[in-house]
Amino acid sequence: MKKRYDIKILGQELAVLSDAEDEQVANVVQFVNDKMQDIVQSSDGLRTVDVAILAALNITEDFLKLKGVNQDLCEQLTHRSEKLIQLIENAS
Repeated sequence: MKKRYDIKILGQELAVLSDAEDEQVANVVQFVNDKMQDIVQSSDGLRTVDVAILAALNITEDFLKLKGVNQDLCEQLTHRSEKLIQLIENAS
């Protein structure tokens, strides 16, 4: 069941609905705020919407990199599992 959370991102208050646990929502909010604050500190005079867009792009880039790493690891695990199964079957 979705729960309503009142959150604040870069000074903007909004309500969101989520199935996630309270701690997970707090972690996401903190992560997004940290990313946006990094952009604010490294850039001068950006509008909040521009900061949000840059943060979304940076977060997406990180996500896609990690998704690729995860996919590679899953493929390696599948390959190793198949080799182990073959070794076990050949030993029988």
